[in-house]
Amino acid sequence: MDNQYPYRNPTNEQRKQLLLDSLTIAGRQDDYENIRKLLSPPPEITNFVAPKALSNVRIGIIGAGLSGLAAAYELRKLGASITVFDAQKERVGGRVYTHYFDRSGDYYGELGAARIPVSHETAWHYINLFGLNTEALTSPDANNFLYAHNIRIRREADGKNVTRYLYPFYDLSENERNTPWNQLRNFALSTMLYSLSPDERTDILKIQPEYSQRYAAISRLSTRQIFEMLELSQGAIELITAVEPFTEPFLNMSHDEIMNTEYSLDFLNTYRIAGGAMHLPMCFFDSLMSSDPKEIKFPTYFLGKVELKSRSKITGIYMAPENEGVFLRCSSEKKPDYLEQFDYVICAIPFSTLREVDIKPFFQNQKMQAIKEYHYMDGQKSLFLCKKRFWEENRDYGRMNGGISVTDLPIQTILYPPDHINCNNPQDCSPDLPGVLTPSYNLGQDSIRQTNQPEALRLQMIKRNVEEVHGLPDGYLDSLVENQFTVIWSGDDWARGAFAAGYPGQKLRFLYPMAQPEFEQRVFFAGEHVSTKQGWIQGALYSGKDAANHLAEAAVTR
Repeated sequence: MDNQYPYRNPTNEQRKQLLLDSLTIAGRQDDYENIRKLLSPPPEITNFVAPKALSNVRIGIIGAGLSGLAAAYELRKLGASITVFDAQKERVGGRVYTHYFDRSGDYYGELGAARIPVSHETAWHYINLFGLNTEALTSPDANNFLYAHNIRIRREADGKNVTRYLYPFYDLSENERNTPWNQLRNFALSTMLYSLSPDERTDILKIQPEYSQRYAAISRLSTRQIFEMLELSQGAIELITAVEPFTEPFLNMSHDEIMNTEYSLDFLNTYRIAGGAMHLPMCFFDSLMSSDPKEIKFPTYFLGKVELKSRSKITGIYMAPENEGVFLRCSSEKKPDYLEQFDYVICAIPFSTLREVDIKPFFQNQKMQAIKEYHYMDGQKSLFLCKKRFWEENRDYGRMNGGISVTDLPIQTILYPPDHINCNNPQDCSPDLPGVLTPSYNLGQDSIRQTNQPEALRLQMIKRNVEEVHGLPDGYLDSLVENQFTVIWSGDDWARGAFAAGYPGQKLRFLYPMAQPEFEQRVFFAGEHVSTKQGWIQGALYSGKDAANHLAEAAVTR
């Protein structure tokens, strides 16, 4: 990779240039400043509230995912006494979850959020703050498969293989058959985005009571409705969901979900945290537990104390008499039922689990409605520790280095480890070395159907699907897979879904009320679900920092 596309640790200027170049190619360079501004972190908390200003304030934070940890990190600067509650027993980070197959951490895979696009400024703010190393996920030698309609081809940027080999198997209109794949794809997924002016497009990354008329009209329609409005044939829709399998789970979601990722180019120029995404929440944890964190540049006696109570489930949120704070009802192994009182609370758990918490008095009507209704996407990720990297071998089933293979089979996508992309010593990058494959990352109904099988049948199906995508004989993987691990996010006790994804009109109806404080500015909300980047690390971190700022302002003006 050249200096314009650094493999490791891009500078801020390099990231900006990558984003600007990609937007220029897309003909949307006018969006550059807006995207950067809207995804940049909220203002520094000490810009408008002095250190030690909250030294007599007790704050409870529900959830030790990234949003809760970020909120605690920011509020600690103001001297507050902070208690973070988390139901997990063995880790922090919520749906950022790295699984390590060995104690040295050499063989690992990601089960939750991990990709960091160059445009996600708040995510990079904290990555740079903690000095974390990053590696590019974009591979010049990916050479991945697209397996659809029982046809196996290599993925390539110009899309000519799709036009040549797949078009004949789908019932396309004459106009569609004569449209090259990349043009057909862009017509389907980007037409509505380009129909908005640059100013109207900024609504995609805003939480506000009202939106522009044209943006709101699009957001009220599903992606399938948009496709049909564009007069795409059902054959073309089937083709699009085969070649871009993550489009299918979003067909009945608001088209805003598609526009959101297209607007800020979330699937281009992505990076990962070297050694595992879990390093980010662990950096927050280490900083919060330290009496002298190196990340904070003013005297440590200004800092508040932070206590993390793991294995502690919040079962109730109650307004104190005369609105003198908030009571949290907690259940832990040592104390099955007790109350703690706080001056302020940040609720940083998904609405899918907040649904089970006793709330008295009720929050505002639209907030309660959103807690019941807001949609969460089902999803699962599986990991295989393989004895060798068959996908890197110089064979017809291999010759891949990093990247993603896609398919219309139930597994949807196969993710290959990127650790050999920028290899300087061939001996360190032999295909004979073990590697961690993500043999299935799927969303929507495929994830539900796949994970509702007994484990043995599920693993067998995944292996057979991978073999079919690669053109391997049945049973080939049986002797190669040394270990495996799976997370089913819709079945996870503390998630109940992979990430928030709105049905048509849900953003317009609910997102602003979801983000508003309750109990007369005593309870605040954070998490990817109350952000404009749902499902991304960016959304969690931005919302946590933003909630901390609003809480601090409320506390000093009360």
